[in-house]
Amino acid sequence: MKAPITVSVTGAAGQIGYALLFRIASGAVFGSDQPVNLRLIEIEPGMGALQGVMMELDDCAFPLLGEVVGTSDLDEGFKDADWALLVGSVPRKAGMERKDLIGINGKIFTGQGEAIARTAKKTAKVLVVGNPCNTNALIAMSNAAGIPKENFFAMTRLDENRAKSQLAQKAGVHQSKVTNLCIWGNHSATQYPDFTNALIDGKPVTEVITDKAWLEGEFIATVQQRGAAIIKARGASSAASAANAALDTVISLTNPTPEGDWHSVAVCSDGSYGIEAGLMASMPIRTKADGTWEVVQGVPVDEFSRGKIDASIDELREEREAVADLIPA
Repeated sequence: MKAPITVSVTGAAGQIGYALLFRIASGAVFGSDQPVNLRLIEIEPGMGALQGVMMELDDCAFPLLGEVVGTSDLDEGFKDADWALLVGSVPRKAGMERKDLIGINGKIFTGQGEAIARTAKKTAKVLVVGNPCNTNALIAMSNAAGIPKENFFAMTRLDENRAKSQLAQKAGVHQSKVTNLCIWGNHSATQYPDFTNALIDGKPVTEVITDKAWLEGEFIATVQQRGAAIIKARGASSAASAANAALDTVISLTNPTPEGDWHSVAVCSDGSYGIEAGLMASMPIRTKADGTWEVVQGVPVDEFSRGKIDASIDELREEREAVADLIPA
């Protein structure tokens, strides 16, 4: 039996946390031979609900689940973490845009980054789910001295999954047939789901779906506004699909990417594709056999795509300026 790994989850009693904890504990994420310890973090008013979640975890009797700790103390919550899933944040409500959340949530991720630096393993990997996730990840990364920048990620996999589903429905195929779909930029209404390089059953999307107006218009808008549409429909933000995407991201970052394909996640830019170094931007990523990742180079960017990517990167710069006081010089 392998040595257990420790996974810390913030907002653990919330809807997204509730939807992902049991899959982690079951072995569906890190493998059927990988024991897991959970450190579950909630704000003080949520501790009662968290106790109920922990009781349910007990009642599942998962063979791979070891220690389960529930706490509102960040240092205790991130102690010896191998992975930290930063889910907890003030949720977006109807009529709110990502920018409305920046001032509200930014300070939360300052403290979390500092605590991760103090008590998590120096090799810990951190996935930010709480929105605005790109900029929250930038804040946490900037305040987590000693943790490598390449170990911080922000989730755009939900957008990738949404885009694949839309393309598959339009083409009349199963979503598993859609590959090489990259989300560029920010997890916001400016994100760019890149259909120009995506494939459907190995063929370019533009050959399978010849409705250019739909691809450049309705498709992009649907993916960009999907979160708002779900809030309007169910009266709350995406939960199960967001949890699923978070776990998809972890699985993709811990397993080699299938040959020729890539996956989407926001990482600290190294300047690739003209994206300003230091910004947390989504781009095509490949996970290598040794567990490290790299930006996939040489993906064609046409004039249409360039304009969309640049607009999203401009928004990321604006968000960074808005939280400049939370980013140590």
